[in-house]
Amino acid sequence: MTFDECIRAGGVVLFPADTVYGLACDPGNEEAIERMYALKGRPREKRSALMYFSVDDVPDLPPAACKLLPGPVTVVLSDGRGIRVPDGPRLGSVPVLQTSANPSGGPDPRRLDDVDAAIRDGVDLEIDGGELPGSPSTVVDLSGEEPRILREGAVPADRIRALLR
Repeated sequence: MTFDECIRAGGVVLFPADTVYGLACDPGNEEAIERMYALKGRPREKRSALMYFSVDDVPDLPPAACKLLPGPVTVVLSDGRGIRVPDGPRLGSVPVLQTSANPSGGPDPRRLDDVDAAIRDGVDLEIDGGELPGSPSTVVDLSGEEPRILREGAVPADRIRALLR
């Protein structure tokens, strides 16, 4: 089964992003979303980002976001969407809801073997991408007049500011 086939069938995929291992599901499938959140132990109030595998696939992407994506950055847009476009192999062609593949609050998994056994047992598809950098994406809020860094991660704040100039 491919990444896209699993997502379209309502599955949850464990996959390598450009930062850490993640979980992905169909953003329009409530049952899949519930499963993904339950596997992670994440409260539904904590939003997850939409991941696209090409910048060209993201609707209404503002110019500032285009300066940061693709790459290990999550941008928060004025409509509240969190958008992520990894810089790496294109695993799929459908947008997914995604989150890191660690129990909520736990360490970010760099290798497939670092992913909690209960999470691995609960997914429908695992994709091994070898060892990853291990730093989560930097989260940049572009919803206001000035960009704000909500979480510094793989891309340092100085680099984000330089890219946005």
